[in-house]
Amino acid sequence: MADKNDVILEVRNLKKYFKSPTGTLHAVDGVNFSIRKGETLGLVGESGCGKSTIGRLILGLHQATSGEILFNGRNICEMNKKQLHALRSDLQIIFQDPFSSLNPRMSIGEIIGEPLLIHNKVHGKAELNAEVARLMDVVGLSARLFNAYPHELDGGRRQRVGIARALSLKPQFIVCDEPVSSLDVSIQAQVLNLLKDLQAEFGLTYLFITHDLSVVKFFSDKIAVMYLGQLVETADSTELFQNTLHPYSQALLSAIPAPSSRQKMQRVKLIGELQSPIDPEPGCRFAKRCLYAKERCTGQDLALRDFGKGHFCACCQAGELAGNPNFN
Repeated sequence: MADKNDVILEVRNLKKYFKSPTGTLHAVDGVNFSIRKGETLGLVGESGCGKSTIGRLILGLHQATSGEILFNGRNICEMNKKQLHALRSDLQIIFQDPFSSLNPRMSIGEIIGEPLLIHNKVHGKAELNAEVARLMDVVGLSARLFNAYPHELDGGRRQRVGIARALSLKPQFIVCDEPVSSLDVSIQAQVLNLLKDLQAEFGLTYLFITHDLSVVKFFSDKIAVMYLGQLVETADSTELFQNTLHPYSQALLSAIPAPSSRQKMQRVKLIGELQSPIDPEPGCRFAKRCLYAKERCTGQDLALRDFGKGHFCACCQAGELAGNPNFN
């Protein structure tokens, strides 16, 4: 097992609440995880569960309500604006929508080169153009697109521009916020392969945010499943797919389309009402939709329990459900 020095990012009891007219929205509520250097943690959950908020908290784009985010031992939550600005070289993001994240009034060369100018990484126009050209080559963009504009590119090339921009400051850690969800399936594969190649070449560490378990299985070393602001299951990618413990994780897994040649998993259809994230009641937040919910699932929040092999699950019945033949 890798020692503590290998951990590049550690999140401790992270919370982010937003005030609303009807109460307090618990977007992120007591989340804990760590990522080692060179690893990819896949953060999975349906829309509105808080996974993108975690990415923005790590980058300092949101201020945490409480908790700690330790990057190389330094608490991002305690940094001032000047310290956060300096940290931008090490922490970058690839956004979900490659079109809305690019300035339509700037050329591709200007977009990729902008971080280099802001952080004074180059001296003179010739050095800037040379570095932009190198970055374009790294991500597979033709040199002829240097003076093109975002509207002239297809989705895959736009996302490559976003990746080149993220790489420009030579970061250690990149938040990938659903970077392929808006792309065609064939283009998704190209971009995912590019991200894996870049990780191997530059030793990058990723937080890969997605709602698609089939994508995260291919891409991630570890997987954390999130539901209404809380982590409900974490494990190595292979372990989670072979031994899915939480009923919500099982429902997500059962929704993955399977080739007809492979035995299909019994589809888990969620029932009941989605609990509001505004001032939620104590207890399992999935209980109202869970087929196996019992009285003991409510009344107090459930902590992640260790089931061995680095597999943690926040479910009082996880040990019993592990033997369910539909999910092994």
